[in-house]
Amino acid sequence: MAESLKSLLGEDAPQRLATLLHRAWSRFDRKAFTALAMPGYPILGLMARGERMADALEQTLPADFERAAAILSSAMDPPLPMDARGEPCSDGRGYSAFLYLPYGIFISRHGLEHFEAAMDAQHALTQRFTAEFSIRPFLVRHPAATLARLAQWTADPSGHVRRLVSEGTRPRLPWARRLPALVADPSPGLALLEHLRDDPSRYVRRSVANHLGDVGKDHPQRLLALAGRWMSDAPPPRVRLLRHALRTLVRRGDPDALSLLGSGHSSRLSIRSVSWAPARPHIGDNLVVTLALHNPEAEVQTALVNLEIGYVKANGQLSPRTFSLGNVALASGGVVTLRKQLSLRQMTTRTHYPGLHTIALQLNGRRHPLGDFFLDPSPLTP
Repeated sequence: MAESLKSLLGEDAPQRLATLLHRAWSRFDRKAFTALAMPGYPILGLMARGERMADALEQTLPADFERAAAILSSAMDPPLPMDARGEPCSDGRGYSAFLYLPYGIFISRHGLEHFEAAMDAQHALTQRFTAEFSIRPFLVRHPAATLARLAQWTADPSGHVRRLVSEGTRPRLPWARRLPALVADPSPGLALLEHLRDDPSRYVRRSVANHLGDVGKDHPQRLLALAGRWMSDAPPPRVRLLRHALRTLVRRGDPDALSLLGSGHSSRLSIRSVSWAPARPHIGDNLVVTLALHNPEAEVQTALVNLEIGYVKANGQLSPRTFSLGNVALASGGVVTLRKQLSLRQMTTRTHYPGLHTIALQLNGRRHPLGDFFLDPSPLTP
């Protein structure tokens, strides 16, 4: 696990968590908890640290889950505040919200036979951290009851709780266990999203868009049908939500997705110039692509513009990835210059390999090759 992720549960996290728990329950044995959590802790990754502290909670909290859950809920600071846009914001509490990761692990391990107490604890947890991972075992073990509770939570005053409804039911939530039933039939999740499509919180709406994007990977026609219905008389925030939800289909040049977003026509914009620097980059560099589009027609021309990079994989084949350059509208004779900076550093989400990479432009889903560049190994590589 990368050091930046490990730091979300730093080496002081066991002591800090023990202090919170002792504050809520004076009989909590802080010394025993830290003694159980600390051996080998510095070398553990993020999830392993959370698991280790959950193990320690099992041995230091009461065996009765309902009592233990009440202590965990009491040992939480106030909910994270939200700004005017409905985005979570820091209140200067001085530690990462991942401090509560062991809570979610504990609840998912021991709360399945104590539905009400577990759901109450997750309602509290998601307002300080998230319960999108811990709620998934409940969707598997108690699907009807959990979906019914989530339906109630679509009207919860807390944006954190409303987001949990969408994020917790995402069929392909990153880092989380899959929900095979919702992958096969996303209808229960989509029914919940109907109540959240115009949520006042941008945080919630972004989760709805990501949930729909998950659905589109397995059921593109379901997504297109829903998007077509939602697009009718849609306010601007919902249009932005759908644009995000349809992004994968748009990058594939899906004509129905492009048409829904008003970009189904063939663009007549011409590519006046294109360049990138450095001309022969190394792994670790930033690549800056600059291009100019021109409208040679007598009428206004619009286009949804994406940049496509064909990345070399370990086997030498190319894997294309697209990056949005936005929507452009040019009057007759108009010219617009677009720039995109791409990081060629090694990342947890993408490994770069030396070799010949391709660059192409997509205008309303139509691909226009621009050339290629050779990516050299890092000059720091022995």
